[in-house]
Amino acid sequence: MQEKITLTDEMGQEKEFIILATFGLDDDNYAALLPADDIESPTYILRMEESEDGEVVLMGIEEEEELQAAIEAYEEIKKENLQ
Repeated sequence: MQEKITLTDEMGQEKEFIILATFGLDDDNYAALLPADDIESPTYILRMEESEDGEVVLMGIEEEEELQAAIEAYEEIKKENLQ
């Protein structure tokens, strides 16, 4: 069974996601998520950060270079899991 998480966006809307993978790259951690209600949707890659109160917060990746590196790392994980 796949692990799921419910996220709330800036507008207060809740959406459930399937956690495809979590992985580290350089000094950051990332999560690959897929909307639970639309498995044909593109995969979301978000950076995992720790808030002041110790909670894990998922953040969008704004820098194109960082996003590309995270996508490549996730693609490599998918390839390894198929072998």
